[in-house]
Amino acid sequence: MENLLAILKAVSDKNRLRIFNALLSYDELCACQITELLQVAGATTSRHLSLMVNAGILKNRKQGRWIYFRIKTEDLTLDPIFKWIKQRLGGLEQVKKDKKKLKTIARIPCEDLCREQRGEVSK
Repeated sequence: MENLLAILKAVSDKNRLRIFNALLSYDELCACQITELLQVAGATTSRHLSLMVNAGILKNRKQGRWIYFRIKTEDLTLDPIFKWIKQRLGGLEQVKKDKKKLKTIARIPCEDLCREQRGEVSK
């Protein structure tokens, strides 16, 4: 029962649903890309991502300075939940806005995006 509660808590937040939906469109995203999408502090994004990883919804991998996240598809018992969420998010205006914004964000190299988020000037 604890696992079910963790999963339900992990998808019971607007920003976490936005993260989940973004990862439905992109195989994986860097934490800085997700931070840019949500327009929240990096620590807030990190907290959301950590909760989702701990619930078993997402998995992550580190590559250099960057941490990439993707939906954990190995657990087939989550498939009906994922399909239900995807269906419910379908035509929402926020989802449309996020998809448009993600197209722009995905074109920016992570290094440049992180530098910009820290307020550093590009060289």
